[in-house]
Amino acid sequence: MTGSSLYFAALALVAGVGIPLMASINGALGVRLASTTGAAAVLFLGAFLISIVALLINGLPTLQAARSASPVLYIGGVFVAFYVLSITWLVPRFGVGNAIFFVLFGQIISASLIDHFGWFNAVQTPLSMTRVLGIVLMLAGLFLSRRIV
Repeated sequence: MTGSSLYFAALALVAGVGIPLMASINGALGVRLASTTGAAAVLFLGAFLISIVALLINGLPTLQAARSASPVLYIGGVFVAFYVLSITWLVPRFGVGNAIFFVLFGQIISASLIDHFGWFNAVQTPLSMTRVLGIVLMLAGLFLSRRIV
């Protein structure tokens, strides 16, 4: 691995650690507030404020750049909202481990398809038998670590 690859892997690892933490914290907040949508709104308000600060520090995109992006590229928030609402509702009922297990299951499948087809300007990495075997082993590992069914 190159230096930048190690940095990218470390950043992804830290982001991954944050996902179950966020799910647990937001699930608990949803129970305390007796409102999944209230907990999601609190999360998004905090995320919005942090994003605005980061945007101001890093600089605003140009209007030309914003106009040149395909409208499809602006729907990411729909997926984030669905994820946060779903995980906030699921965690107190299904458990953080079980909820994250299925999130990871879906992520592995969708990431493999996005990489294979190069959707959304992703680096295209065709599915080989070796990659398929690796994906199957990852999914088997997830399943064995949870054994929920």
